Amino acid sequence: MNWRKWLDEFVLAGKGILMVTRERKFWVGFIISFLFFGLLMNLLSSGLTKFELMFAVGFSGAMKILGDAFLAIFGVNMIFMEWLPIFLLSFLQGVLIGLIVFLWQKKREENSANVEKAGIITGLIALGAGCPTCGTTLLTPLLGTIFSTGSLVAAGVISTVVTVLAIVIAILSLKRLGVETYAIIVNEKYLARRKKNAKSA
Repeated sequence: MNWRKWLDEFVLAGKGILMVTRERKFWVGFIISFLFFGLLMNLLSSGLTKFELMFAVGFSGAMKILGDAFLAIFGVNMIFMEWLPIFLLSFLQGVLIGLIVFLWQKKREENSANVEKAGIITGLIALGAGCPTCGTTLLTPLLGTIFSTGSLVAAGVISTVVTVLAIVIAILSLKRLGVETYAIIVNEKYLARRKKNAKSA
């Protein structure tokens, strides 16, 4: 493996992600997905118990549980080491979705004559990027169901491994989408500069 090329791609991806933060489209996708996945992961952090409790305590009680789960996204009443992986995964997934939304808009603009094709391209981007948070979120209650109380240590170890893998997958996905974002933004700037020079000539 060419490590220099690999690191250069990470640098370009980082530049692409920084550049895209100036775009409103990115922030719409980021904020919605960050809050959604953060809320969902906090609700499922103890299996399906919180969902069962929400149905049992009525509307006001359910709102309290949702409110606590929402605040937990930002570390309120959370143990740091339990909060950090959930926050990291939610944040990385938010950035991924933000990039996908941005790229979808750009592909749609490029293929304005064929919006359906643009939608298919975006679907492939989403599938290619994957949803590491989804896997972690779905496995959390599953682990709680499979393992009995006496096997909580084993469940915790497996859950930690899954979370670490999800973070690694998210970072690798960010590298790929970040490079593509960088290329699109730089190309747009180049075309705009060339157009401006052609007008002034």
